Amino acid sequence: MTGPVIQTERLTLRPIALEDFPRWAEMMADPEAARFLGGAQPAATAWRGFMTMAGAWSLTGVSMFSVIERDSGRWLGRIGPWRPHDWPGTEVGWGLHPDAQGKGYGVEAAIAAIDYAFEVLGWTEVIHCIDPDNLPSIRLAERIGSYNQGPTRLPPPFEQLAIERWGQTREEWQARRR
Repeated sequence: MTGPVIQTERLTLRPIALEDFPRWAEMMADPEAARFLGGAQPAATAWRGFMTMAGAWSLTGVSMFSVIERDSGRWLGRIGPWRPHDWPGTEVGWGLHPDAQGKGYGVEAAIAAIDYAFEVLGWTEVIHCIDPDNLPSIRLAERIGSYNQGPTRLPPPFEQLAIERWGQTREEWQARRR
């Protein structure tokens, strides 16, 4: 699939490709890594989510990037802009493979994805829908300058989840980046 490619110091962010699926499926099968991404899933269920992201790239030009370690070519996770139907805002979300967590990849990729959302997509705000028990995601949101904007509601079938809306405006982001 063609689409934007973003290079950071250690990472390449690019649209999802078929060769990413084995590690995607590993991540989604891991109970802890998938806890806040819909729960652990068998490969057949993970395939549907994978294809949803690929389809969003194809149909809308907006979806999460695959995060690739530049030195090894290894798929590390998915991070980027995401606008599902009836979502509470323009989200930059994330999910990392267990072996990629705790190494700063999330912050590095989220910064690049937010720059892309503001500079290329022209978004005026970025949000992150985070379960209040998801402390690693809360820490990542805080590290990139986002703040808790209070509870929000996701569309069906996720409307019963306790979710907090974290985020910031383009102006807040730009002021921090100066």
